[in-house]
Amino acid sequence: MELSEKCDVYSFGVVLLEVIMGRHPGDLIPSFLSSSFSSSSHDVLLEDILDQRLAHPTNRVAEKVVLVAKIAIACLQASPQSRPTMQQVYQKLLNWKSPFTKPLRMITLRELIDLGNLNEAS
Repeated sequence: MELSEKCDVYSFGVVLLEVIMGRHPGDLIPSFLSSSFSSSSHDVLLEDILDQRLAHPTNRVAEKVVLVAKIAIACLQASPQSRPTMQQVYQKLLNWKSPFTKPLRMITLRELIDLGNLNEAS
């Protein structure tokens, strides 16, 4: 295995998921790395993987949770070439605009995956 910035980005994605989930995302990671997404794991609501010990996020906080989840998923792409750079992650954090008009309780992991990479306009 060749160590590169893309390895750091992958690790950053794992840490982001740990923060929003309140535990290691071990069971979710293989589903993100799979080339054929299984519908059962990706139709899970984002709300259902959030740390249940914390108050349910609303409004702007919920929008930022969606941002963090989207970035984490982008960082976990199977191919290192498909992962964003840390510079792209930084820019997305600075300039992000919500791609969703629907409430957090209706957003699935599949929708976050389908949003594409962080290079695309949002």
